[in-house]
Amino acid sequence: MSTANPLLPALFISHGSPMLAIEPGSTGAFLQRLGPAIDATFGRPRAIVVVSPHTSAPLPVVLGSAAHHAVHDFGGFPRELYALQYAPPGAPALADRAVALLAAAGIDNTRLDDEPGLDHGIWSVLRFAWPDADIPVLPIALAPRAATADQWALGAALAPLAAEGVLVLGSGSLTHNLGLVGRSAIQAAGDTPAGQELPQSRDFRDWVAERVQARDQAALLDYRAQAPHAALMHPSDEHWLPFYIAAGAGGLDATPARLHASVTYGSLAMDAYAFGPGAQALRAALVTSAAAGA
Repeated sequence: MSTANPLLPALFISHGSPMLAIEPGSTGAFLQRLGPAIDATFGRPRAIVVVSPHTSAPLPVVLGSAAHHAVHDFGGFPRELYALQYAPPGAPALADRAVALLAAAGIDNTRLDDEPGLDHGIWSVLRFAWPDADIPVLPIALAPRAATADQWALGAALAPLAAEGVLVLGSGSLTHNLGLVGRSAIQAAGDTPAGQELPQSRDFRDWVAERVQARDQAALLDYRAQAPHAALMHPSDEHWLPFYIAAGAGGLDATPARLHASVTYGSLAMDAYAFGPGAQALRAALVTSAAAGA
């Protein structure tokens, strides 16, 4: 990565349903622009460190396999979904670096493992952004019982990686109540039409956008008490916790950017955010590419 380029922002991406991979809607189009926009603005990432709720452990585990494959960790979906593959290289050397950074930040209970495989929260996103699967990927297992402040601290420990050309990515969902999805009249995986989003989903998304724009870390960490309909939107919050890892990695010294906003199934939000000094530059690049029809 050229030193003339701004630092890579850290990203929170909503991956929603596994159906994203074959019915991408506007989220897929956004992700297809995202990879090229990052490459053009910051230089191609040297590697990607990613946290997804579908790879979890009681304590953080850094998965430093030398190679990965797509794990089809779901059932009852169309056969074509199971035929999709994504097999990027792993990043064993970066795994050692990540463990060292976490230990230096006092997160010294991290385990290093060489288990291969990328869950659908990882590969369904990366296959759109970098379809050639040529960027090394380092998954870190989410510790879903850790507090929001602890997730933020883990992300902050990884912040130095941006200067080393490494992208930190949290993959989750801005809202995630599958019970609401099952009861919704909107059963298509594509974008929910304007005006048909569940009002509580809209209120929660708006609150997040406002608190992010205000760089209000205290409110974001206390979302369970302060955000409207927090428990309804996240009956359990494992899909929301990667947001804090991305926010911690990028920080709030610079104004973050909402890169994408859409909803599927009436209440499953697909919003994406960038954090760090390069967040606004990435947003501008994406706006330009969308306008150009890229």
